[in-house]
Amino acid sequence: MKKFLFLFLYIALPAQLFSQDHLLATHKADSISQAFFTKYSLPGLSISVYKDNGLIWSKGYGYADIENKIPVFPSETLFRVGSVSKTYTAAGLGVLIQNNKLDTRKTVQTYVPDFPKKKYPITVKEVAGHIAGIRHYRGNEFMNTKKYATVTEGLQFFKNDSLLFEPGTDYKYSSYGWNLISAVIEGASGEAFLPFMKAEVFEPLGMNHTLPDWADQEIQNRSKFYIWRNGANVEAPYVDNSYKWAGGGFIGTTEDMIRFGEAHLDYDFLNEATQKVLMTPQQLDNGKSTNYGMGWSGFNDNATGYWIGHTGSSVGGTTMFIINKEHKMVIAYTINRSGAEFDNLHFKLAQVFLAE
Repeated sequence: MKKFLFLFLYIALPAQLFSQDHLLATHKADSISQAFFTKYSLPGLSISVYKDNGLIWSKGYGYADIENKIPVFPSETLFRVGSVSKTYTAAGLGVLIQNNKLDTRKTVQTYVPDFPKKKYPITVKEVAGHIAGIRHYRGNEFMNTKKYATVTEGLQFFKNDSLLFEPGTDYKYSSYGWNLISAVIEGASGEAFLPFMKAEVFEPLGMNHTLPDWADQEIQNRSKFYIWRNGANVEAPYVDNSYKWAGGGFIGTTEDMIRFGEAHLDYDFLNEATQKVLMTPQQLDNGKSTNYGMGWSGFNDNATGYWIGHTGSSVGGTTMFIINKEHKMVIAYTINRSGAEFDNLHFKLAQVFLAE
């Protein structure tokens, strides 16, 4: 009897110690996050962290709606994820690549025949890697208020413009390039972009709280969006993101981002070869790395290593999403205000939980 009791204590004790260590880690993470939230006077903040085989910490701070004092819930509150939409869309590209329906080395006109030819041919890979020479926003285009019924209608912002440079010779970030990628997905799949993303990416990964940010519709649990003006959080101006679903038009929860990240820690959803195509940083013609693959950017931290993911900036939204394959870790946080600081919060949290 004593032998079995000793064995039980031997097995149970490490788990108990782990639990205590985890409680200490979550307390420290909470203190760091609360200080971050207070320092920058944020309206609302949602943070979720995954490690090894599960969600280890998820918490909301502040309000999704200041006026009505509606709190933030990481499993429910919908934030504008901004350019993390590109990473979601990259998964759609991956599905098509894996099913041999799309070759990223081919020109965009292979899949979007009506897109005007330029001085130089541009490939899907170049467009998705921001090295095709397609321009970014100009003037007040970021503040668009018009609704666009289709992906191809949204191409009108830039489709007739000349390239900024010969493809492959420079890197210039372009959300409009990802508008074109959504049209490529439609051409390669034979389906409209939004239904394709829902059926091939969001539903298979259990991302039931990720959807288009329909500006003209009431959407349950969508946060209010804010800007910082005269020392206060004030409601952001109305914008309609229907012209750029793939580049920055989705809303969702941090816990859905965790599900997305988890799916890229193994190769059940996208195989290793496909992930390599998407995540490997591209090179310019002169051999210089862009630190950007197709919808995936690299992040180096001396203390915690190499991460991949994406930041997001939108009207009334700031987002960070990163994964670390070595540590099997995913960190996601969203803020319902434009231009909020990151202050390396993600790396600070990573250090806390990796030190457990």
